[in-house]
Amino acid sequence: MNLPARPYAITMWDFSWVERRWPGAGYEDWDQALDELAERGYNAVRIDAFPHLVAADPYKEWELIPAWNQTSWGAQSLTRVRILPELIEFIGKCRDRGIGVALSTWYRQDPANLRMNVRTPADQANIWIETLRHIDEAGLLDTVLYVDFCNEFPHPIWTPYLYPVPGSPEIPRKSPRLVSWMRDSIEMARKVYPGLDYTYSFCTQYSDWAEQDVGMLDLLEPHIWMSHPVTSDWNKVVGYGFDKFSPVGFDNIALRGEETYRASKERYDRALLDQIASIANWSRASGKPLVTTECWSVVDYKDWPLLDWGWIKDLCELGTVTASQTGRWIGISTSNFCGPQFVGMWRDVAWHQRLTKLIKSGPVDADIAR
Repeated sequence: MNLPARPYAITMWDFSWVERRWPGAGYEDWDQALDELAERGYNAVRIDAFPHLVAADPYKEWELIPAWNQTSWGAQSLTRVRILPELIEFIGKCRDRGIGVALSTWYRQDPANLRMNVRTPADQANIWIETLRHIDEAGLLDTVLYVDFCNEFPHPIWTPYLYPVPGSPEIPRKSPRLVSWMRDSIEMARKVYPGLDYTYSFCTQYSDWAEQDVGMLDLLEPHIWMSHPVTSDWNKVVGYGFDKFSPVGFDNIALRGEETYRASKERYDRALLDQIASIANWSRASGKPLVTTECWSVVDYKDWPLLDWGWIKDLCELGTVTASQTGRWIGISTSNFCGPQFVGMWRDVAWHQRLTKLIKSGPVDADIAR
């Protein structure tokens, strides 16, 4: 694993790094965005490498259907991107600044819906092997921190290839099918690139972690938020139900989000702290180090009327400090909003610097120290 000796401060730039390149979108000038990232103290970034598109045609200009129009990750309307040589250029700029790159994918949808061609573990492994080959040939493999085969596995929104019938309930991660899927795909990639570490990131199915087989993973990447239904009832009380193209959820957050949290602050803080403690116990029981790149406060937020960043930053600080103190995290993000498109969060340079300094000086338990 190409990880530093101490915990690293990581941010999630998902598919925004290449989709949000119009004027004012935040990533139109990679040099500026990465300089600002380094200024804030981050030394790692997790991005979408679009492996299914790389494997199909890395140099093609791909048309992408918006994942949503209410949140500020990626493009909120139809856009076109090319993955190579852009991916190589971006990783090279990260290397020049001492910023490690974690590779992931959200399996973004093109009009032909090529993501549905991932029908077997071998399909998933092969598209990643092909993507890593390009990075290897560019001499940049030592900049890759780890490979996350699929964002938030097996959430249906990011893994439609697992659900031939739309609307099917989420498959248990402890099922023999998914255990074999994770194990077989990683084994295939590891045979070709044995020097890398591999994982599947998660955001659900935490209550039965003791029953889950994660032996094939080199690290756990759990995404943890106070607001998520697996942690608390905040979404339900506020009236936030994720709808990709409806503003109703954000209207409810604006009207009741902060008020709901502050009215039961102790209870919601405790829900977050208990979830962090439970995940830390999962790390101890499995012997796997933790990396979290999406986290702590609410899942969805943005610069919007009546939405204040103050309480979000307070919650994110609570989560960051608590996770660091466990000694189980080798990579911590301060939120899933630490990117230039979230102006209210991004502009508080001192806040980022204070927390990234804390992250990078935090303890790591001996059994997972690298």
